[in-house]
Amino acid sequence: MRRHSSSSVRLLAIAAVGLMFGCRSVESFRRQADARTRAAIEEAQRKTVGRTEPVEIESPEDTLRRRLLLNQRLPRSGPASLGIHDLPANEYWVPARHLEGGRRPPPPWASAAGVFRPTLLQALQIGARNSRDFQAEKEQFFRTALRLDLERVDFRTIFAGLFSGKVAADLSGDEAVNSTTGSSEVSFSRLLKNGCEFTARIGLDLVRLLSQDRSSSMGLYTDASISVPLLRGAGRRIAAENLTQAERNVLYAVNRFERFKRTFAVRIATEYLGVLRRSQEVRNAAENYRRLIAARRRARRLADSGRLPEFQYDQAIQNELSARTRWIRARQSAERSLDSFKLLIGLPPDARIELDPGELDRLQVVAERVRRATPPGAMEKKVPPADAPVILREPTREGAGPLEMTPEKAVRLALDTRLDLKTAKAKVRDAERKLYVATDALRPELTLFGSAQAGSRRSRSQSDSPDTGIDPTHGNYAALLELDPGFERTAERIGYRESLIQIESAVRDVQGLEDQIKLDVRNDLRALLQARETLQIQLQAVDLARKRVRSTDLFLQAGRASVRDVLESQEALLSAQNAATAALVDYRIAELDLQRDIGVLEVDGEGLWREYTPAGK
Repeated sequence: MRRHSSSSVRLLAIAAVGLMFGCRSVESFRRQADARTRAAIEEAQRKTVGRTEPVEIESPEDTLRRRLLLNQRLPRSGPASLGIHDLPANEYWVPARHLEGGRRPPPPWASAAGVFRPTLLQALQIGARNSRDFQAEKEQFFRTALRLDLERVDFRTIFAGLFSGKVAADLSGDEAVNSTTGSSEVSFSRLLKNGCEFTARIGLDLVRLLSQDRSSSMGLYTDASISVPLLRGAGRRIAAENLTQAERNVLYAVNRFERFKRTFAVRIATEYLGVLRRSQEVRNAAENYRRLIAARRRARRLADSGRLPEFQYDQAIQNELSARTRWIRARQSAERSLDSFKLLIGLPPDARIELDPGELDRLQVVAERVRRATPPGAMEKKVPPADAPVILREPTREGAGPLEMTPEKAVRLALDTRLDLKTAKAKVRDAERKLYVATDALRPELTLFGSAQAGSRRSRSQSDSPDTGIDPTHGNYAALLELDPGFERTAERIGYRESLIQIESAVRDVQGLEDQIKLDVRNDLRALLQARETLQIQLQAVDLARKRVRSTDLFLQAGRASVRDVLESQEALLSAQNAATAALVDYRIAELDLQRDIGVLEVDGEGLWREYTPAGK
């Protein structure tokens, strides 16, 4: 009878070690997943855009939305309104276990109980931190990198362990037989990128009877196997295709996220300037309302003195009422656009926020440049005879901005820099690889298998058998060559034909995107030209309208003009002012649209942009 107390201790120690490694903390799993995903993202960023920036998907503990809700005492439905860090702990959710606080600093903007007044640059940063669309895009980017780690694990050395203990009692015979069985097994497997797969394991069994002769036995065993594809499925380009595609998908995700950031930044700027434009229209409508009130009062005095018919006074009242309606509509439109802008950057629509009107003042540089330009042909200083030939003056580059380059240069630059076009061209290469894999699937399958075994296992019935060890000279070895000629390849044939169609589709996608880029760039240049010409016209219209308002008012007081003339001049001034503001904003938006569509507007992870400065036109 043999005793294996030391072996039992070793077996228990191995099981304890396995249990220790198998019971890792949730935090360690999260940190490992984040570390590998960030490494994959940084690698893809260096290959694609030549720089790296963090992609944080966990919300910070303190956000501007949260501050506004608390400091401005805005209504909210519950803890989720403030953020994930404010969710109370319960039996399912333990924030300290799943969230890693302190990774991102709090927002740099103070949001007291009063009105918050962000600048345009601050609005870009706020959108990057608070926008739900921006966060969803980052999470999609992060998920793509997570899936890459899942593909890479297939080509890592994978270790596995199994530890078990069993206590049994057999009462079926004349004498009870009690026994204990312990097993421990460690294995590893490795799939190589050329298609070869290798697995091996080593195990230990320990059996001991607790009754009768109390005999015990130990068995040590090992085995290994290898499979080598020789035809179908052989080679790195076939076996590692899924990994290659996953790596390419992360590169495409970088391009998609960069494109999204630029589009999102332009969208924020467009909405920001749109709110300011409507706010300016409110001020214009209010000033027009005041002028019409004053005009109605003067008309009343003139009518009382008999110098003005009563119906003209009634007409002044009607225009005043129309001006009040226009003013109210302008106010409501401005408020609606402001609320929509708050939602765009991820803030509550009832938050007290005012945008910086100085952004419109900074655009006056464009207005001054256009104002200094030569006036259009319709404004000749010396008016020719009425029967003289009329020659229309084509739009010129007088007063043009630096981004008003030639269409040829803009298109060439866009085709060189657009990241989504690079992705579309790369997907043609993906389709070619898929065709290569589909072609390989049509071949016969020839695989070489090899296996080796040494030692033996132990069960309760072998408790009185001699102990075994691993002796390679007494092992079992085998080799097998298996051929599948592939008589049935219907699914593979269809997959091959579909892969050919996919190449055609990928090529058309490149052509379609290329043509769309050309169209967008050319339209952006047209929008720049149109906005500049419109601004030039409306600036002169504003000057003329102001002159007309002053002259008609004087003529009315002198009895040489009617109230209708005064009211029409007021209406013309309001329309010219609104049109000039709209053209100025349109020109700035067209500049941003052009930079976005060319692909030269750079936006970092915090939402800040760096605009393009062309070296020459």
